[in-house]
Amino acid sequence: MRIDHLPVGPGATSPRYASRALALGICVGLAALSSTAGAQEKTSVFNKSKRAESARDAVRDADRFGVIDGLVTDTLLRPLNSADVTVVGTGARVVTSENGRFRMLQVPPGQYLVVVRRIGYAPTSGVIEVPASDTMRLTYALMRSDNMLDTVRVKGERITMRMLDFERRRQQAQGQFITQAEIERRASLQTSDFLRYMRGVQVSQNTTQAFGGTQVFSRREGGGFDGSQQQQYCPMQVLLDGIILPSYFNLDLLPPPKQIAGIEVYSGAATIPPQFGGVDRRCGVVAVWTRDGY
Repeated sequence: MRIDHLPVGPGATSPRYASRALALGICVGLAALSSTAGAQEKTSVFNKSKRAESARDAVRDADRFGVIDGLVTDTLLRPLNSADVTVVGTGARVVTSENGRFRMLQVPPGQYLVVVRRIGYAPTSGVIEVPASDTMRLTYALMRSDNMLDTVRVKGERITMRMLDFERRRQQAQGQFITQAEIERRASLQTSDFLRYMRGVQVSQNTTQAFGGTQVFSRREGGGFDGSQQQQYCPMQVLLDGIILPSYFNLDLLPPPKQIAGIEVYSGAATIPPQFGGVDRRCGVVAVWTRDGY
């Protein structure tokens, strides 16, 4: 756009020059408006592009995760509200609604241990495999229990009854024990690492089960694999804070060592305390106790 030079001096205020100045001002103003409008249009297009990109990222991220949708009932299939559902080791925890349902969103795909509890009922657990871009539907039925809640005794610090019982059994020396102090001193990354040094115990990788992984077996029943990977051992029962975990439990799903208060191991049925007894404990028991309790 061409802009002529206007004269400066006594004749500059003549009507002819005034009209030229007015026209020039209008042209400059229009040019400024056009430039501003163009900048605003570019900014608007840029913002729309960023919003569209963010929306695509959100959809793509959602496709990476799964959903857990579940129901908790009693043994008569009546919904239980206020039941606590925890995904061990992740910090994910929800409470069931009035209709006994619960839902967890944006769960990374993978294998998890789920613990379900409610006051007045025996807790239960299960291992699940959460798929990507899909919903895992679960149902748990809790059995009524007459057990009283643990009491708390204070000796300079808060100690739960379960850990007092742990100390009593450790003094009896019928099993093998790992205390919180030992766990902190070794600074291992996996809870299963502490079982590798136990007498009469073998920790192995098992790929023959639907939920494989790191599992613990009693050497007293043969121990280990043969050349064809045939089962030559006896799987030990794993308990977490007194909750019975599924058979052939994957130790990798246990809480990390920094959350563990103690571990006790009984590699044979003869040494198992009565409180850990059950239908089939011939292979022994591994009892893991957390600092906060599940």
